[in-house]
Amino acid sequence: MLTDFKNLPDDSRVWIYQANRKLTDEEIATIQDRTSKFLEAWTAHGTDLEAGFELKYNRFIVIGLNQANASASGCSIDASVRFIQSLEKEFDVDLLDKMNVTFYSGDFIAYKPLTDFRKMAKARSVSPNTVVFNNLVNTKAEYLENWEVPAKESWHNRFLA
Repeated sequence: MLTDFKNLPDDSRVWIYQANRKLTDEEIATIQDRTSKFLEAWTAHGTDLEAGFELKYNRFIVIGLNQANASASGCSIDASVRFIQSLEKEFDVDLLDKMNVTFYSGDFIAYKPLTDFRKMAKARSVSPNTVVFNNLVNTKAEYLENWEVPAKESWHNRFLA
């Protein structure tokens, strides 16, 4: 059951998928349509899941699930991963690789492999104040408050020493 992401409670579970490149407006429109259709039909053991999504900065797909009514099961999570994999194939984009870092470089959003981010930290090309996207947040509240944070306030901090 598709609902507006804004209407999901703060304790809703979130999954964030970051693209390895900026998506075009045409790709975003298609992804929006496909994601809406997927979430309308998303179920766990035959029970509709109340879910919503946001597409941020032409780069992130954020899916939220209100677990008060029904929680995602292993099968429903597998279905969502298969859906994301289908988007990867259709748009020739990487959405599931968690070993990459997305951060602000001036006004632009940069995407680097973790090893490159480490090198940049050692070279002081990124600082503790560099704003990173913490895609490990688990709830909508964490997403709203702790997704875009200075690296010193995120797991990325370990690379800044």
